[in-house]
Amino acid sequence: MKLTREEVEHVARLSRLSLEAAEIDALTGQMDQLLGYVEKLNELDTDEIVPTAHAVPLENAFRADEIRPSLGLERALQNAPQTEASCFVVPKVIE
Repeated sequence: MKLTREEVEHVARLSRLSLEAAEIDALTGQMDQLLGYVEKLNELDTDEIVPTAHAVPLENAFRADEIRPSLGLERALQNAPQTEASCFVVPKVIE
């Protein structure tokens, strides 16, 4: 596949990029090489390859969900600078 300068200008216009003539020439060659590489990959026989969502198998890294004793009200409030009726007292942030 041969990419033309006009196609690069069109893509630049769609991307709202303002490119100099030298940049367009450089990008034309670079993008043409990239597309050539993709074409080479398309030649591979992938009929026997099973589609996957990930390259390596994934496992759930979370711990098992099990019931455990909670922190407790007294321990939760022990470092609070100020408490009232078993609640944290914080400065008012909305007037």
